[in-house]
Amino acid sequence: QVQLVESGGGLVQAGGSLRLTCAASARSISSYTMGWFRQAPGKEREFVAAARWNLPNTYYADSVKGRFTISRDNAENMVYLQMDSLKPEDTAVYYCAASAIGGSNTPKYIHWYGIWGQGTQVTVSS
Repeated sequence: QVQLVESGGGLVQAGGSLRLTCAASARSISSYTMGWFRQAPGKEREFVAAARWNLPNTYYADSVKGRFTISRDNAENMVYLQMDSLKPEDTAVYYCAASAIGGSNTPKYIHWYGIWGQGTQVTVSS
């Protein structure tokens, strides 16, 4: 069973950058689709970005497209989310997740992901 641990969150001013890291342990993630989701206070968890095991298939929510970049290092069992030009509305707990579901559809559905990390807080001040 894959275990996921996120890190890299913190407090940043609007316009700044953060890089989130998701470290996977216990098993290789090379065959999984890896995703990032976020949940702001009082809101539902939402899709942010995903990368299929066979890059360059990457997907982004419209709200982060052009600002966030997902990448993965299967050899190191790591997934990254580079977040640039951050906005206050990006404030949320960010979660890393793994899905064994393949196919060609955008992997943005929460129920497709069976393995989740504990989350890391990102706060963007105005």
